[in-house]
Amino acid sequence: MIVEARKASFGEPLRLRSGAVLPEFEIAYETYGTLNAARSNAVLVCHALNASHHVAGAYADDPENLGWWDNMVGPGKPLDTDRFFVVGNNYIGSCFGSTGPTSINPGTGRPWGADFPVVTVEDWVAAQARLADFLGIERFAAVMGGSIGAMQALYWALAYPGRVRHSIVIAATPRLSAQNIGFNEVARQAIMTDPDFHGGHYYDKGAVPARGLRIARMIGHITYLSDDAMMEKFGRQLRRAAPGFDFDIDFEIESYLRYQGDKFASYFDANTYLRITKALDYFDPAGDFGGDLSKAFARATADFLVVSFTSDWRFSPARSREIVRALLDNRRVVSYLEIDAPQGHDAFLLEDPRYHGALRAYFANIAL
Repeated sequence: MIVEARKASFGEPLRLRSGAVLPEFEIAYETYGTLNAARSNAVLVCHALNASHHVAGAYADDPENLGWWDNMVGPGKPLDTDRFFVVGNNYIGSCFGSTGPTSINPGTGRPWGADFPVVTVEDWVAAQARLADFLGIERFAAVMGGSIGAMQALYWALAYPGRVRHSIVIAATPRLSAQNIGFNEVARQAIMTDPDFHGGHYYDKGAVPARGLRIARMIGHITYLSDDAMMEKFGRQLRRAAPGFDFDIDFEIESYLRYQGDKFASYFDANTYLRITKALDYFDPAGDFGGDLSKAFARATADFLVVSFTSDWRFSPARSREIVRALLDNRRVVSYLEIDAPQGHDAFLLEDPRYHGALRAYFANIAL
């Protein structure tokens, strides 16, 4: 499937949850399939931390660059683009085409850098609603995402209940635990204490806080995998014949984490990483309801599919069951699937036949 990246520009200011205002903004997006005459077959896919609007397919000039959820979205796949019109979008504050810290601040003519405001899941959804208007989509057949993308799918059903018929929430949590917030703060400190960070204005210095980004990614990657998955993949395998009794790489897991860190630092923006992890920390739809998730979900009218994975210790199945209980308290139609999978949080990206079979069946039963 050959796809094309596009941008939608919005000149009307967007007021953010923080009170800051984006005077104008762009959203990078891609579409797959065809919007039907009734405009009833649109599905919005929301991405996780380091992904983008490039959900599926490949570009004509870059055939090796497959979308991050290509095993899920496409002709004949669980989210079948022969039947659905799928929209992938890059949220604001990112570094993959939508307006973010690397974009030009119209007030100064220079990159926003550290001056780009902190954004939230709520802000992303508000911007996505503008994108839906731009595309002529009044109501989505479904909004779908995994991890922080699932938070967006969840909030769509709360903020715009009349604009989404199904919310598909995968590997999610209704709020971060103190431990998860702690992981995010350690990662942010790794970036902000890097000498090349320069208070977030490193673009002006021609610098990249690569050391901090590498460490942040290494920390994050450990949390995305389960202990069993790491042991099965790496165990205690040595990279060299015997321990070196130094601080170079001894174990395969060390090599893997350093590789992932180096790769991440070569393409991801540090200011974006800070803002996305803060958006994760701040998400708490029950916060305005005295911590009562059931009251928060009283606004929802969509049907829900909630999926979790047994080995996901970062966003454990217990957190998904909180969502299910709150929906049932409001007599919402909700299906819950808990997959016995060893891969950890990243299982939502993989091609498990039970998981994909369930998604295929769910989409097949969505009336258009």
